[in-house]
Amino acid sequence: MSMPMYVSPEQLMKDKADFARKGIARGRAAIGCTFADGVLLCAENPSNTLRKVSEIYDRIGFVGVGRYNEFDSLRKGGVRHADLKGYAYSREDVDARSLANLYAETLGGYFTHEPKPLEIEMLVGEMGEEPDGDQLFHLLYDGTVMDMRTFAVIGGEAETIRARMEEAWSREADLTGSVAAAVAALAGPDRSLVADDLEVAVLARSNGRRAFRRVEGDELMGLLS
Repeated sequence: MSMPMYVSPEQLMKDKADFARKGIARGRAAIGCTFADGVLLCAENPSNTLRKVSEIYDRIGFVGVGRYNEFDSLRKGGVRHADLKGYAYSREDVDARSLANLYAETLGGYFTHEPKPLEIEMLVGEMGEEPDGDQLFHLLYDGTVMDMRTFAVIGGEAETIRARMEEAWSREADLTGSVAAAVAALAGPDRSLVADDLEVAVLARSNGRRAFRRVEGDELMGLLS
């Protein structure tokens, strides 16, 4: 009987992490950032049917990059979790922190116990009643969660885009300024992005109870011009 090949736990975890990072890096990037009226979610996405940016609940939005079927499955699970919790308790009890923790458990379980990790990176954004309550949760393929109050970048070339966003982001910016900063960071100095290349949504205090609203069509073209 042949003996199975031994791989140390450290090497196995490293190989899984490298595999997941390579898959994520092939995807186009996305940015979530806070601004004066709430949270902006902006992704480079030329597809008109496969959505990276979605609504989870009243004040909660979602962005995923990487393998589409994997992050969309988690998105749908998050919607079901939020709906059930809101129905069983109250709508105010549904928050991004508990949802991010649920996602982190799922991602960590796949990374630790499954042969192939999920090749995805995600943002969960929540708009607060006051600007200090706006927050973003950045989730990595291994279940790591980072709580952000400014902005977060996920997907390919994240470090380069993060450096450009650091120079352009302002907490006091309006929607026009925030969209301009996010799009400039995604595009870089050597190319330009038009409305058809982007998927943009906001969680804004001016939108009422259901804060999520897509920014598209003529409105997006006006913001970009």
